[in-house]
Amino acid sequence: MSIDAPPTAVEPGDVPAPAPRRRRLGPWLVAPVAVVVILFVAVLATSDPAVDRVADSPLLGKPAPPLVSTDLEGDRFDLGAMRGRWVVVNYFAPWCVPCRQEHPELISFHTRHQLAGDAVLVSVVFDDLPGTQAFFAKEGGDWPVVTDPTGGIALDWGVAKVPETFIVDPEGYVRMRIVSGVTSSGLDAALAQLQLLRVGARQAAS
Repeated sequence: MSIDAPPTAVEPGDVPAPAPRRRRLGPWLVAPVAVVVILFVAVLATSDPAVDRVADSPLLGKPAPPLVSTDLEGDRFDLGAMRGRWVVVNYFAPWCVPCRQEHPELISFHTRHQLAGDAVLVSVVFDDLPGTQAFFAKEGGDWPVVTDPTGGIALDWGVAKVPETFIVDPEGYVRMRIVSGVTSSGLDAALAQLQLLRVGARQAAS
């Protein structure tokens, strides 16, 4: 028959320190994040499978590659000057059918967020600069349209075909990649999700 060892006496100075408490987000933040994530998933689930397709990228969570060039008016453009606002970087070509189909959605998104001042839309020409000028003259759209004459900008961002869209946060980090046409509602849902996740990360770090 085995004899259990007597319990070890705990000296007054040997009381173990309580385990450190893990930082937790308050319900006031968790609930909105959950709601926005659900809405974002709902938007993707109910949208046309040919649009708003989110994909992985080596750029996610990293500083956005340089985007310095000239726009259609010949003025210098630098993505770094957009810090402090969300930036939607859209790669397109005027001969691309999905690009033409998404254009009214981009106009809707740009018009709404231009008034709010919280997000900026930038288009990068993947190919066919003369066609781009004619396209915007006919279809409209007054956001910056940046040229990429050598294709080096698209190469740095890993763009192989268009349309393709990236969302860059106010600190200049790439947060989302969309490898299809986009919709105004899909971009709105993505921005809302990313904004709440950003707030949650700040709360967790404080």
